[in-house]
Amino acid sequence: MFIELSDLFWVSFICLGMFYWWKAQQVKEVAFRAANKTCKEMGLQLLDQSIGLRALWLKRDDDGQLKLWRRYQFEFSSTGDDRYTGRVIVLGRRITSVDLEPHRIG
Repeated sequence: MFIELSDLFWVSFICLGMFYWWKAQQVKEVAFRAANKTCKEMGLQLLDQSIGLRALWLKRDDDGQLKLWRRYQFEFSSTGDDRYTGRVIVLGRRITSVDLEPHRIG
């Protein structure tokens, strides 16, 4: 039995995709915890208990290393009757910022 080069390529490609997905889920969990913590500290409700990836890019960190930059978006409420948008920016595995839209203080 021989393995062709194209078969090896596809197996490697699939394994690389699975590895990326696994690492991306870990980063998403870090971003979710940051959004949840920020909402709790400010007395806000994190709606839907979820965040979603909105942007993905390559950027350099402070040390000049090329890393994946991700922007996650989530929704929160201050009174329970309204919805506002928040964003979590992640560079590599490090949270760089958590931004909230201007909102009513409940």
